Formats: sequence, structure tokens, C-alpha cells
Amino acid sequence: MSIGFKEWALVCEALGQGTQSIILRKGGIAEGRDGFRFQHADFLLMPTLFHEQVSKLKLPPETPLPSILPGRHEIRTRVVVEWTRDLTDWEQVRRLDAFHLWTERVIQERFIYDEKQSVSLAFLRAYRLSEPFDFDDAPKYGGCRSWVNLPDLPEGIELTPVLGDAEHRDCERSVLEALGR
Repeated sequence: MSIGFKEWALVCEALGQGTQSIILRKGGIAEGRDGFRFQHADFLLMPTLFHEQVSKLKLPPETPLPSILPGRHEIRTRVVVEWTRDLTDWEQVRRLDAFHLWTERVIQERFIYDEKQSVSLAFLRAYRLSEPFDFDDAPKYGGCRSWVNLPDLPEGIELTPVLGDAEHRDCERSVLEALGR
């Protein structure tokens, strides 16, 4: 099985285009008492679609949502987690604003969601699949959880880094500087 990580479709697009290289996550209802953790270092981005996501992102309101075929999933991006941090300082989180699409309000809601004010940050390297990986929807992919088991990638799919090595390292340096390290 391949591991899938459920994320908003427009954020998946940004990661797959190289305009975003981080994920900030608090976790879904099904994450359990300990909350969200980046449990896997290598996973496929599984785009999720809900119509309110445009208003929760720093995008023009007329931004179209990606088209998704009913009853199907299409995956185009694999990511590798290079490092993670649990961020407990709101000012440090705010300094990451230029590196993601979410509005400050969305990130703040995640940050203060429970008594442990924090978010989990992952710095990622994204890879484009040589062809879309699509498969039928099933109930096991639903629900408020971040991680799902997916079918294995078909043979012959190749991966290409979204960003070149130098551009990727520059992005990492900028994120680390924003964190104050």
C-alpha cells in the first residue's frame, strides 16, 4: 500500500507547482488524543475538495477549484518530509506567512484549537508523478483523518523534483531564517 495524506486541493496544487514547500497541520477529529504527527516521511498528496477552501486561502475569490471526477481520486504529487518542527510560539508561526496559502485566521484557528497551542510544521520536497495516479473512491478514504492507505503506485511511474536542488535549498534557508534558526 501507498500512504496518502489528505490536503486541500488548492494546497496540493501549490505544493505540486513549487509555490509552497511546507505544511502546517493540527490534525483532524480522528487523530486521537495525542493530536497530529507527521507519521510518514514519504507520502502521496491526496487532494480534498470542499467549496469553502478558496475563502480560507490567500487567493482571489474567483480562483477556480480543480476539477475532480465524481467517484475517483487523482494524485499527481509525492512528497518527502525533510524535517519537522512543533511550533508553540505564535509569532514564529506568523513569520511563515509568505511560505503558504492559508489565511492567518485559518492557521490561528489550528494553532489555538485545543489547550496545547501549537501546529506541526513539515518542510517538504515535492515530486511530480510522470502520469496521474487515479483510482476509485471508497469509504475508507473518507472521514476527518489525515492519513489513508492507498493502492500501490502503478509500475513505471517516474518522479521528477518540482524544484531544482538550488531553488529547493534556497527555499529551505528562507523558511529556517523565518523561524529564527
